[in-house]
Amino acid sequence: MRRLATILILSAFALGLPWLAAARNGDIDKVNGAVRVEAGQQAGDVSTVNGAVHVGNGASVHKASTVNGSVELGEKAQASEVGTVNGAISLGGDSHVSGEVSAVNGSIRLAHGADIGGKLDNVNGAIVLDDAHVAGGISTVNGDITVGANSRVEGGILVEKSSSWFNWSSRKPTIVIGPHAVVQGTLDFRRKVVLNVSDSAQIGPVKGAAVVKFSGANP
Repeated sequence: MRRLATILILSAFALGLPWLAAARNGDIDKVNGAVRVEAGQQAGDVSTVNGAVHVGNGASVHKASTVNGSVELGEKAQASEVGTVNGAISLGGDSHVSGEVSAVNGSIRLAHGADIGGKLDNVNGAIVLDDAHVAGGISTVNGDITVGANSRVEGGILVEKSSSWFNWSSRKPTIVIGPHAVVQGTLDFRRKVVLNVSDSAQIGPVKGAAVVKFSGANP
């Protein structure tokens, strides 16, 4: 999340500039418009302000990031890092991100077979895994988390207490650990949450919440 402050500063500067696009050593930078890497293509750092980033099926990039826009990786797409401020992130089936995936004010969704080698985090917005894998743990402040059926998370889950008055919310985030899902590491809740865990799931130690067991596909 440390990079996000830098992104916000850069975006404030960029908003005063005319439309700009550049490609150098495979990098693509743009202001006020979407960036698209077509299926099967390769690129370096891909970024925009006020626009979406689309990485097509089977394409690969180094970093994909935006401010005020979404980031979408297609099926079997690859990146080393993905981030956005004020936008959603979606990772297609069997896609792979070797490092961190991070959002502020946006949901994060991982399709079947998606894999993250680093940490997955946001501040606001739902986090949903559909038979997906996260190696570096999951953290949020106000978001609901669904570790769907057959998903696997190493590094535990952290729900942080907001340190900013404008992020304060009395709503309890809902955490669901689905059938046959595995969460290794501590589930650490530093604010009140609702924690629903399938009776066929495997989880590590729980701090700060009571486990509510359920059977079947959903709580």
